[in-house]
Order: sequence, then structure tokens, then C-alpha cells
Amino acid sequence: MKQTGDRNKAVLRHATWRQIKKCKWLYIMMIPVLAYFVVFRYAPIGGIAIAFKNYNVFKGIWASPWCGFATFQKIFANKNFWNAVRNTLTLNLLNLAVSFPITIIISLMLNEVLHLRFKKLTQSILYLPHFISWVVVAGIATNLFTQQGGTINNILNAMGHGSVPFLSDNGWWIFTYIVCNVWKEVGWGTIIYLAALTGVDETLYEAAYLDGATKFQRLIYITLPSIKPVIVTMLILSISSMMSIGLDAPLLLGNSKVQDVSNVISTYTYQLGIQQAQYSESTAIGLFQSAINIIILLAADRIAKAMGEHGII
Repeated sequence: MKQTGDRNKAVLRHATWRQIKKCKWLYIMMIPVLAYFVVFRYAPIGGIAIAFKNYNVFKGIWASPWCGFATFQKIFANKNFWNAVRNTLTLNLLNLAVSFPITIIISLMLNEVLHLRFKKLTQSILYLPHFISWVVVAGIATNLFTQQGGTINNILNAMGHGSVPFLSDNGWWIFTYIVCNVWKEVGWGTIIYLAALTGVDETLYEAAYLDGATKFQRLIYITLPSIKPVIVTMLILSISSMMSIGLDAPLLLGNSKVQDVSNVISTYTYQLGIQQAQYSESTAIGLFQSAINIIILLAADRIAKAMGEHGII
């Protein structure tokens, strides 16, 4: 029996190596991808230890003395940190509440366009802002929304209205931030929904049409239920990043007058880690941020499954 088992293992091993040799170029093409994840994703994980140390840049990570959770206690006692957490959640929730339904609506509208050239042109125009750098977007927003000499305020002044402080008032700054984010990313977000819409069974539309269903009824009772799993999955993924926000947008659009609402976790970490060289505090904030995102992801997935939907885990 032992000899038979060894022989089977040898045959299996030989078949495996033969399959690898057969697809060797595919494995070779995977090497840069694997190297990227090892170097830039897994190797830096060791740096998490900085959050639990009194880090000294001259001593290095492992020679610096341990301090336990003292760094976390320090940042949790800082009101600026909780202000950054509040602003991050506020901006992400508002952005989700506005951009998520708009993305679905635009996807449904594009799906109804029958003229192929017009549809492709519209998609290209909607996708284009995604590839524009936030530096350029911030420059465009400044030219449009600035209170003195901005294009929109010049139009309002010509119509007899007063200037609106889009970039210097807390409420108006949040409005401007959401508008810029929606304009930049809403077109890119339609890609997945349009792909899901192509998989809807056309016979369902034909049967509903023969039964006298209007186009709106077909949308409500066929289209939306068909892409509901995709909508739920995208919603879970969006919710799971509530504690994460890009550095570019709030840093470039923000200013000292709206710091109470524009200072988010990413900008606060940038101030601590880059400007003030407080590496332990910035690492601790990043670790806290990742932990909360994982908890939110698991909770959202559990809630979705409890409601009878398919989760992502």
C-alpha cells in the first residue's frame, strides 16, 4: 500500500510539473505581479510594529523601545483626531448617498440608449474625468468656485445675486467637494453596472412587453432585481471604506478657513507623519483605520446575508 501511495504521489507530482511546463509563460508573466504584492503589500506589514514602539528614525524599527498601547492612548485623547474621524465619516457618507444612486441611474439611462455611436461617445465623456489628476480638478474647481473672480460667482453677480463662498464656508465647501467627486468618479462607476445589465435575460423583457408592461415597469420589476446582487456587493464594498478617504481631494480643495470640515484622517496622518515626523502616531492611526474598515466590512456583509442577499465573504 505504501509503495502504491508513493507511486501515486510521484505520478501526481510529475503531472503537475508537466502542466506547469506547458503553461510556463503564464507563470512567468505572473512573476512581476507576485513581486509587486510581496514588495509593496506584504513586506511593509512589518512596519506596523512602529505603532507599538517609541520609534526613533536613527535606531530603526526593531531597535526602538516598545511602548505598548501608549501611542493609541495618546491619539485617542487628542480631539483633533476625533474631529478628523468625524469629517471622514461625514464626507464619505454624503458622497455615498449622492454618488451611489446617481451611478445606478446613469447606468440605467445609458443602457436604454439605442444609438451605438452616441452611447459610446457619452460613455467616453463620462469616463474621461476619472483619468484627470486631482491637481487639475482642484485647479478647475478653484477657477469655477472661488468667491472673487470665479466663473460661477461672476454669472451669479451678472444675474444680480451675491457671491457664494463655495471654498471658504464649511457647508458650501462640503457641497463643492461632493460635486467634484461625483463629476470625477460617477462615470467610471457605471462600468460594472453596465456589464451587469448586459447579462439580463432579454426574454424577460419580451414577455413583460407582451403582457403590457410599460418601460418603467420593466425597469422596476426586471432590470433592478436582475442587477440587485451587483448593487448589494458594490454597496458593501463602498461601506467598507467609510474610514478611508483619499489625500488628494481634501488636501488640494481644503484651506485654513474650512479646516474644521476638510481635515480628514488622511490629511491628519499626513500632518503628523510627514510634516511633524511623528511616525508612531501616524502608523497607529493607519492601523486603527484599517481595523475599523474590516469591522465595517464584516458587519455590512453580515447584515446583507441576514436580509437574504449574497454577501462577499
